[in-house]
Amino acid sequence: MAERDEEAVRRFVEHLAMTLNDLGFPRMPARVLGALTVAEDGVLTAAQLGAWLGVSPAAASEAVRYLVQVGLVLREPVPGSRSTRYRAVGNSWYMASVAKGGVYKQVADVMGEGVAAVGAATAAGARITEMTEFFLFLQEEIAALVEKWQAKRAGTA
Repeated sequence: MAERDEEAVRRFVEHLAMTLNDLGFPRMPARVLGALTVAEDGVLTAAQLGAWLGVSPAAASEAVRYLVQVGLVLREPVPGSRSTRYRAVGNSWYMASVAKGGVYKQVADVMGEGVAAVGAATAAGARITEMTEFFLFLQEEIAALVEKWQAKRAGTA
């Protein structure tokens, strides 16, 4: 078994954070998510995250707060301490994509406001309606893909 290359691990976390940031994910939460992902037990405190990433515990805590809100990280108490540690949620990427109505459903709902604002019978309304239908289609397909993935992982696919 090969030894862990800490420099390569750090490069990976930064490359992951940069890639996620390019896709619209906030950079510091992406770095924290990467750090939690590469932590051997998947659990770190804000102080440990700050030290590993070279940022203040406050910056790490703010990033963790964001990740908790979007369902990618769980908070848990440290036994025998007042500290809190953070754990990356298993299967979090695909589960977060369909949680709480799903991101594409949320976009479709906003697009519906646009149709109401410009009028459904207008050219702009037709464009927005098509976009709405597309985002609803994506949400349905993502949900179906998650089900397929879960079946595959369970060995029933």
